[in-house]
Amino acid sequence: MNSTKATIFVGSRLMQLKDEANDIIFPVLVQYPTYEESKPTAFGPYTMDVSPNAAIIEEKFPLVIISHGNGGSHLLYRSISTHLAKHGYIVAMLEHYGNNRNNNQLENTNENLINRPKHVSLTIDGMLSENRFGKNIAINNIAVIGHSMGGYTALALAGGVPRTRAGEKIEVVADHRIKAMVLLAPGTGWFMKSLEKVTIPILMLTAEHDPITPDWNAEIVLNGVPDQSQVIFRRIENAGHFSFLSPFPAEMKSPHFLPSTDPEGFNREQFHRQLPTEILSFLNDKMRL
Repeated sequence: MNSTKATIFVGSRLMQLKDEANDIIFPVLVQYPTYEESKPTAFGPYTMDVSPNAAIIEEKFPLVIISHGNGGSHLLYRSISTHLAKHGYIVAMLEHYGNNRNNNQLENTNENLINRPKHVSLTIDGMLSENRFGKNIAINNIAVIGHSMGGYTALALAGGVPRTRAGEKIEVVADHRIKAMVLLAPGTGWFMKSLEKVTIPILMLTAEHDPITPDWNAEIVLNGVPDQSQVIFRRIENAGHFSFLSPFPAEMKSPHFLPSTDPEGFNREQFHRQLPTEILSFLNDKMRL
């Protein structure tokens, strides 16, 4: 960004995109830099400090797509997305059809493995063709952030060749517009010895206490990509699988609601003051014009 004197706020806009081939419509929440003052705004049970439908600053910005986990929500990474938007990124968060908190009918299906990367590519297409954003996207600076199943999605987009447990190849199309990725506790079991085409820079963060995507998932990436020096890897001490989700409102926190829980002694609020900064630093280093 060149304009540094005026205060930068975060705009937001909700889009609906369509997978024409499968007659699927899915929502995408976009956050982006604006000069229009923001205010606390409710998105379901969550609050974000944004300026809804504000005008974007007329500059070129990198684009980041966030892919949520299995049965998750596109609203669960708002501490990351808001920080990136405030510091010069356009961030698009899609809700994966049939694999989200309201509709998880495609969980554990090949259809989901195919749809996920396809819908990220359709989101990139939609952003580039959208009148309000297309001209403001730096086409050579596009990245994906994926948590859990979102990590599968990112790796498939970057050239990973997924296979089922039976060895059946999943037909996905890589998207070479993607120049960097951030993997948060990624699910990688579909990529046994099939990441040789993944050559873009990777920031991979995992959790010390993670029964959902344990350590061997990270080892698949580290041992599978052709150039391990392209991977910045760190295991977060005492973190759990869900520690990468933005802190939940107090009324949603419960031992019976696993996404809101962390290992004893882990401070998610404090972690999410540091995590967005680390992601921003990586993306600034790998993708800026």
